[in-house]
This record gives sequence, structure tokens and C-alpha cells, in this order.
Amino acid sequence: MGIDDFAALGEWVGKSETRHDVATAAPLMALAALLDRDDPEPRAGEAAPPLAHWLYFLPMYRQSEAGPDGHQLRGGFLPPVELPRRMWAGSRLEFLRPLEVGAAIERRSTIREVTPKQGRSGPLVFVTVRHDVSDARGLVLTDEHDIVYRGETAPREASARRAPEGETWRREIRPDPVLLFRYSAVTFNSHRIHYDHPYVTRIEGYPGLVVHGPLIATLLVDLFRRSLPAARLTRFSFRALKPLYDTAPFATCGAHDPSARAAKLWTRDAAGDVTMEAAAEYA
Repeated sequence: MGIDDFAALGEWVGKSETRHDVATAAPLMALAALLDRDDPEPRAGEAAPPLAHWLYFLPMYRQSEAGPDGHQLRGGFLPPVELPRRMWAGSRLEFLRPLEVGAAIERRSTIREVTPKQGRSGPLVFVTVRHDVSDARGLVLTDEHDIVYRGETAPREASARRAPEGETWRREIRPDPVLLFRYSAVTFNSHRIHYDHPYVTRIEGYPGLVVHGPLIATLLVDLFRRSLPAARLTRFSFRALKPLYDTAPFATCGAHDPSARAAKLWTRDAAGDVTMEAAAEYA
């Protein structure tokens, strides 16, 4: 299977769908608990934390619609890429104002790009989806989400890059199966690489359970929030560089630039390599 086999997928560019939800308090409380935060119970009208929209508009597909890897079977909104593995590669977000607890919210999702590429381990397809989240007063945030599809074989990791040193902030994270399960539960994510050890090691060829990309991004934002509790995040972007597993602790790190009202954020694995890099701007 080569790049030419995916040429027709370009027809999906411009396709959109709209979902509705309510920003209820229970998922916010569940997220705070798994992040080990001592937040007060959210009340209607209060600001939900950044990235809270990932707790809503969840893919409630039926059990019979789950594929062998736990993901939803191909079809529907996303293009029917005939590659079996799917991963979250990164996002670029702009927060115009906070999402309010209790608000009725809408998410309009549009496929912006479908790009086939040839990787070292075989063909890849990158899909970029833009999500616009609104409430009764208008647009709340935008989120451009990059998805990568690949073949059966475990991907070859890119050349490791040493993580920066001299961080302003640092927190150690132990990604045990309980943390990964709880995040899968609060996001209704049934992808087996995050909780099924025999599957992820014997079928997909990873050394352990894979830490969710959005969980890592959420932990980086949590580090930012713990370090600058009065700041309001206005922009956040991240890119996954190397997988993290439940086999060893890792560190969330940040370097603060008060003059620019910005911060660089990254994760450092047990080998000292950077696994995700991110940038934050705040008001």
C-alpha cells in the first residue's frame, strides 16, 4: 500500500459535523481527582479549566461498533483511512474566554487537511481537524487537532533528542495503570493500548501501556496551572515526539518568561529525552 492508494481521501477535506453537550461538573471533578488536585466542587457559571472541552462531545459509539483495537470502526465523520493504527500527534488551541460550568455547548468540527506521507516504517496519513466550541454567547475556543494513521508494525522512534535543562517548574509523574485507566474512563476512550497490557505488548509491539497524548498535554497544562494559578491561558500548542509508557516515571517541566507572558513546556522521560514539547501564552 503506497501514498497513491490514499489520494481519494482528499475528498473528505471540508467535511464537517456538529455535536452538542452540557459542561456538567462531574467530569471536571473526575479530572481533578485523577490529577491529584484539591479543587473545590465546580459551580454553575464558574470557569472550567483549560482543555475541559476534551471531557465533552465524547464518541459514544455502541459496543458492536468498536474495532479490534478498541477504536470506533472506520467510517462516519473521519475519512476511512485503511491503516489500522491511529494516534493523537498534537494540537494548537486558542482560548477566547473560559468554558463555563453548566453551559450548553456546541462543537463544530471540520476536516482541514488530509495528507498522505511515506514514513520509515511505511505509509502514514495525517488528518487535521479544526474544532470550534461555542456557547450561547458565541465562540469560546478553537482546537486544531492532528491525527496520524499508520500500519500494523510499531513505529520506529525518531532520533532521541535530549530534553532541556534548567527548568523553572518540574513535577514527577508516575504513569501507573490506575492513572491511565482513570483517564480512559473520564474521556470514554476504549483504545486498548492504554489499558490492555497483553494487547499492547504482543499485538502492537510496545514495551508497555502507552500514556495518552492528551493526558500528557493535560499534565503539562496542570503544571502551568499549579505554577501560575492566577494566569488565564490564552494559547496552547503541543507536539508529541516520542511515546511514554507505564514502565517508568517521567517529568513535566516548564520554563517561564514573565516578560512575554509565556512559557515553554515539555516532558522528560527516564532516559532524559524530550517526549512532548508545548508552548503556552497567558493573560
